[in-house]
Amino acid sequence: MPAESDVGDLAVIFGLLSDPGRVRILIALLDGEMCVCDLAATTGLSESAVSHALRLLRGPRVVQVRRAGRMAYYSLADSHVRMLLDLGLTHVGHAGQGRLQAVSNS
Repeated sequence: MPAESDVGDLAVIFGLLSDPGRVRILIALLDGEMCVCDLAATTGLSESAVSHALRLLRGPRVVQVRRAGRMAYYSLADSHVRMLLDLGLTHVGHAGQGRLQAVSNS
């Protein structure tokens, strides 16, 4: 069994993935680094909502930021985040959305 702190940290990450807007941001970042304005345009979220989500995702090192002058560019923190997203998307593809909706509505 993993250490209690590791279990808690994992629960925090899964909690962050429970918001569809944050998941859309992470999926957009699978293509590479982006600024807030590009993430907002890609995801359909407001720049304010994207900024807030990125602030939450930076804490547990799900995303990282690179500053270039006044611009900030965000990317996935590492290959583990990419693998987690890829596996999750693959799982959803295999499970079928109808079954997931039925479970979440119970």
